[in-house]
Amino acid sequence: MAKFTRLEVAAKMAETGMVPLFYHSDIEIAKKVLKACYDGGARLLEFTSRGDFAHQIFDELNRYVLRELPDMIMGVGSVTDAAAASLYMQLGANFIVTPVLREDIAVVCNRRKVLWSAGCGSLTEIARAEELGGEIVKLFPGSTYGPGFVKAIKGPQPWTSIMPTGGVSTEEDNLRAWFDAGVTCVGMGSNLISKEVLANGDYEGLKAKVAATLNLINNIRA
Repeated sequence: MAKFTRLEVAAKMAETGMVPLFYHSDIEIAKKVLKACYDGGARLLEFTSRGDFAHQIFDELNRYVLRELPDMIMGVGSVTDAAAASLYMQLGANFIVTPVLREDIAVVCNRRKVLWSAGCGSLTEIARAEELGGEIVKLFPGSTYGPGFVKAIKGPQPWTSIMPTGGVSTEEDNLRAWFDAGVTCVGMGSNLISKEVLANGDYEGLKAKVAATLNLINNIRA
């Protein structure tokens, strides 16, 4: 079962402003990445369900978090159907992120009061996700739409909370554009946790990059 309520998860997303995204088939590498993100100040991580037996990796990773990193909120992304969402919630996922709007996922997550974030690409999809109880909507792929799309959405719907994923980098100009447009938080994958970091095992560098990015987001929003 989820350790954190959906309101706690949504509040932490809004507070920190960033959700790192990550997947690796090697559990030991995954633990080191997770620990580096945690030590850098991240308190959420979206484990992207993209490989064979990914649920087994998440299970072990979440058990590690519960033992060693009690303040870390673990969720799962790239979830494509209700059965997968239910499986991950049984393994303790605190939030579910989808690449598309799936009403079946909304139903099973709402039943357990677990936060879910639907991947949306139009105002109609965003409105429907909110009607289904979506607290924070994932704009995906963010690179296709850009900050201007967010600004346009916030005009008629200032209450909408948006998390762009894809097209978000650690550069100040990029982050400033997104937050000035009105996003609640950003999802960040390979631009934060790069192939170079993994290849070189540069976990101290990752820790520093996470800390610097969170600090930059705080300064931008201040």
